[in-house]
Amino acid sequence: MGSKLSTGDRLRLGLAVGLAKTITALVRFLRLGAASVMPGAIARRLQPRLLALLCQQVRQGVILVVGTNGKTTTSLLLRTILEDQGLRVTHNATGANLINGLATALLADTNLIGQLQTDFAILEVDENVLPLVLQDCQSRVILALNLFRDQLDRYGEVDSISQRWQAAITPLPPETVVVLNADDPTLSYLGQQLPQTVRYFGLAEPKLYLEAIPHAVDSIYCPRCGHPLDYQGVYLSHLGDFSCPGCGFSKSQPAFHSSEWPQILIGVYNKYNTLAAGLVAQELGIATPQIFNNIKNFKAAFGRAEELTIEGKAVRILLSKNPVGMNETIRAVNDLKAQGETSTVLLVLNDRIPDGTDVSWIWDVDTEALVQSGGTFIVSGDRLYDMALRLQYSRDSLAADDSFQLLVEPDLALAIQQALDHTPDLETLHILPTYSAMLKVREILTGRKIL
Repeated sequence: MGSKLSTGDRLRLGLAVGLAKTITALVRFLRLGAASVMPGAIARRLQPRLLALLCQQVRQGVILVVGTNGKTTTSLLLRTILEDQGLRVTHNATGANLINGLATALLADTNLIGQLQTDFAILEVDENVLPLVLQDCQSRVILALNLFRDQLDRYGEVDSISQRWQAAITPLPPETVVVLNADDPTLSYLGQQLPQTVRYFGLAEPKLYLEAIPHAVDSIYCPRCGHPLDYQGVYLSHLGDFSCPGCGFSKSQPAFHSSEWPQILIGVYNKYNTLAAGLVAQELGIATPQIFNNIKNFKAAFGRAEELTIEGKAVRILLSKNPVGMNETIRAVNDLKAQGETSTVLLVLNDRIPDGTDVSWIWDVDTEALVQSGGTFIVSGDRLYDMALRLQYSRDSLAADDSFQLLVEPDLALAIQQALDHTPDLETLHILPTYSAMLKVREILTGRKIL
């Protein structure tokens, strides 16, 4: 996968790397953040071909991970599996997934003259920039987890993203491996159009079907002919077992049965993350028993079902940044409620750039399912009153439940303390934040910034 650099490219690359590393050291020394984007941005001004020159040096290949939900957890599991084999992996672990963030992650592992000695690069890539990345980076594997509506003010509908992906992937070499979610109609259809080697993962567990198709769905129409799909059942949102009575399009065949695999963390969505990382690892030649061992010992990424102990109490952070993601965290929390493991939930809603500035998506979330079983709900964040109204509306639409308690606290630190105080000693406090809110919640709980 490596290639030699020209003298001119090497000189400009060395200058860009030196400046980037100086900026990184300065930003961190001054505690201005993690320097996860700025070094790459400045280095690319000095060497516009920076991303291409660095990707060329990855010895065994670049793995691009895309999708609306699950990128960080899946990437971390795959990284864990590869590193357990003694392989060196570069990964944009902070979640900075635009081009400058990718460049920064690669720069961090170079020496002072821009040489990158790494076996694999696992790069989480924003859905919208995948076509741009593929112009500079010839990847060995492209892993697409799912496509849901997320920040419509930035991305648009899922079918337009899929069409851009197809146009960008089709010209790639035939040996490129594309790993797709068979349960997502849009991705299943995409794979059937590609000339590359395509492998699929998916569930085959009818016991996990939802009782009905949720309100927050995006792709229940056939991507080939537009006819409504027939679903045997759905696992989450529009992911499920489907076929089209109009043209015969149907779900692609997964590589193995999901019921045979262990699972990382809680929730149906983490079944998908497990299968995705496991299938890519198999494609890279890693034996299944070794993959299973890593799955069983996996630790959560920050904010993604991450478990902490604060003031002697258990806390679990479940990132919830779009309708599908929050519906699945609600599903997981309700399962734990039914087992008597939790009764207190803190919801933190922000509308900053990383979250998407349009918070109307909360009205597509099935918050009725969350409040129906009662409990204590504390709300905070920039848009706390929007979330409080959503919860109160849900409560009013249901039969009265005296155990429902709604508390609104603008100060996030006080809201966290309030939530801890309301959490019984043997239960777990669940915190459901949007992305920027999750970073602030972790900073308050641990005393350390991530970004």
